[in-house]
Amino acid sequence: MSAELERLANGVLWPGFLGTEAPTWLREELSAGLAGVVYFGQNVGDGLLALSDEILAANPNALIGIDEEGGSVTRLESATGSTVPGAAQLGLLDDLVASEMTGAELARRVRAVGANVVLGPVADVNTDPRNPVIGVRAFGEDEALVSRHVVATVDGIQDGAVAACVKHFPGHGDTHLDSHHALPEISLDIEEYERVHLEPFRAAIDAGVDAVMTAHIVVPAWGEAPATLNPRVLRMLREWGFDGVIITDALDMAAIRETVGIDGGAALALAAGADLLCIGNPTNPGDAALPDQDRQDFLAARDGIVAALRNGSLSRARVEEAAGRVAALAAKLRSAAAEQHDPVEELDGAEIVRRAVTVVGGAPIAASALSVVDARRRSSLAVDSAAGYVTRSLVADGVSVRLDVASSPLPDQDRILDQIVAAAGTTVLLIDRPDADPAQRALVERAAVRDPSAVVVNVGLPARHPLPLPTVEVAAASRLGAEIARETLLGRVSVPEGPGIAG
Repeated sequence: MSAELERLANGVLWPGFLGTEAPTWLREELSAGLAGVVYFGQNVGDGLLALSDEILAANPNALIGIDEEGGSVTRLESATGSTVPGAAQLGLLDDLVASEMTGAELARRVRAVGANVVLGPVADVNTDPRNPVIGVRAFGEDEALVSRHVVATVDGIQDGAVAACVKHFPGHGDTHLDSHHALPEISLDIEEYERVHLEPFRAAIDAGVDAVMTAHIVVPAWGEAPATLNPRVLRMLREWGFDGVIITDALDMAAIRETVGIDGGAALALAAGADLLCIGNPTNPGDAALPDQDRQDFLAARDGIVAALRNGSLSRARVEEAAGRVAALAAKLRSAAAEQHDPVEELDGAEIVRRAVTVVGGAPIAASALSVVDARRRSSLAVDSAAGYVTRSLVADGVSVRLDVASSPLPDQDRILDQIVAAAGTTVLLIDRPDADPAQRALVERAAVRDPSAVVVNVGLPARHPLPLPTVEVAAASRLGAEIARETLLGRVSVPEGPGIAG
């Protein structure tokens, strides 16, 4: 009986794992019906296609998912930065053909490494500019704009024989907390929340999206449980006619791990109506991670499901229903891949990003060299906000200094400013939260006093309130965005002049 229940539970589990090779435990569980795997940055190497082949040899029906959004979030290019347009750039451009082509490019890249599920696009409407986890990952702050670009991107992905998974239902855009570290609660009026934040998910379902990912957020009007564990919230998707796969956000995130635990979260999520449980990235505990953290997290989730099946708090029929939906998606993707014969032309992402990047508040700049103060916020588990590839792509062989404005005393900040101003080349302030982080804005203001010819490169949400220096608005912390910003500052390309955003 134990082996039978474990195999049933395997059919709804989606773990991450350590390393660039499939560990023995993973191959054994795949052979015993494990639903598949999720790739993270630490799994990506030169042999990724061979790794996928090995996984599919162990379970030909495996779903292999990857967080590949373009812009600020990439796993395939985690070492060097994304060369695909990001959602905010596409939303600013508002060209649906560009969004569909970007979706097709994401599918092409994911299929090229043997994976078959894109964990995207982001369907959140980013209405809170303080949002630490969504921001430029969203297409924008208007539900109609977000809806049409979500649909276009889903079409592009799924036309490439890859499943799209819109996220994070019912909408993570109006929070100022990161569910990787806390349990955010929505304080917005419920009627407004339903009108604005649910709309892109409805649109995606109407467009035939294959999967929806849940959010670890609490909407008090719908109960005290986070959406991932809330039957009322997940039932909405079925009431709207969605019969695809409901995927949880990672169960190892603090919102679940530190409340009900991975084991309790797995059982409760299934009981609430989820179908496929993303366990998470085993490197997230950092230095506290165990050598076998991947297997430990997987076993915690499976043991929680088996225990709930045994004590009757989780019905066998519910798990069988979930496993059936997962298996149906795998079969659909295998069939679609077999019918996919026409090669997809590689996207010229640079052409799209050049149209999205703007210069605000000043005439075109023709610098000879760049000296950069990188004052972006620290990286998080979701977004590598302070990734070095952005600075390297921007500065090339110039001078750069990393400055954490959240912790550095003002005298130290001013010393660094003076150092960069004295260096050869144009002074550049690299920031990402000019409206949400007063320390970043204050740094720009002090730099403007020291060097009125300095410029700002903003890789976050476009500034709503004018900055005192000319600003290149990039809207993505990506290698491609940084390269376009550099070309713009050196006068090698011309990008649109933006009017700025009214406060």
